[in-house]
Amino acid sequence: MKFGQVEDPSIIDFTLPKDHPRTKEILSQNKKGLENISIGCAKWNKTDLKGFYPRGTKDELTYYATQFNSIELNATFYGMPTPEQVLTWKEKTPDHFKFFPKITNTVSHFRRLIDVTEPVTQFATSVINFGDKLGMVFLQLHDNFKPKDYDRLEKFVKDWPKEIPLGIELRNTEWFTNEDIFNTTCELFESHNISNIIVDTAGRRDMLHMRLTTPNVFIRYVGANAESDYTRLTDWIERLTEWKKEGLQNLYFFVHQNIEKASPLLSAYFIKKLNEEWGTDIKIPEMAPGGTGSLF
Repeated sequence: MKFGQVEDPSIIDFTLPKDHPRTKEILSQNKKGLENISIGCAKWNKTDLKGFYPRGTKDELTYYATQFNSIELNATFYGMPTPEQVLTWKEKTPDHFKFFPKITNTVSHFRRLIDVTEPVTQFATSVINFGDKLGMVFLQLHDNFKPKDYDRLEKFVKDWPKEIPLGIELRNTEWFTNEDIFNTTCELFESHNISNIIVDTAGRRDMLHMRLTTPNVFIRYVGANAESDYTRLTDWIERLTEWKKEGLQNLYFFVHQNIEKASPLLSAYFIKKLNEEWGTDIKIPEMAPGGTGSLF
């Protein structure tokens, strides 16, 4: 994942900002406690995750699902999934596994939320076949989709099928620098139970807004292939532990890297630290025998 990449990560201040004042209030609304923890990578492609798969692995998703409990499904961004394809993916994974499909770029990038009833319906009709394995769908808007197009976003949110959980990733910096529009957008998300996705990447610290709109935390973490990647993950453990005490309901944490082959390594580190801090027993993914890299 090249988004937010910088030439020299050492010059970036990776300190996590303070929570938005509304975040604690949002978390306190959850009275059910912690329900689900999903941690994974963005893709299962063997070409990207070099050194992760044992030699001779024939089905990458089937093996991936023995090591991780979820996947941020970017494949659906590049092509509309069919119900048959969704069922095939579903059948290759164990009962506890969760999919987090990205809405097809026809909706977000090509039509830019204009006249999208048909492709949204098609997408929803397909992904609902994940059944209990559907974690959350997410919409990633184009970098140049700005607040001037707020009306399009509002209509999309209001028309979205309520039976399918949705997160939205805003990318243009104007959403975050204009306090009035940011508050209005977050209130829209709150009123429709839409999760405000947090992106932690070196070159776009404005997207680290720490403003939750539901008790579900959806984080897209982008490592910089630097030693600081590990201390950043430790900082996230501390912040998430605070949010857990305040009412965190579901944690969705997906690890990207500028060079993706390191994603399983960072994921393993994060899961190990989380297990130690929270007393959970989430499987720690392993590199294949002879695979590249060390876990800790």
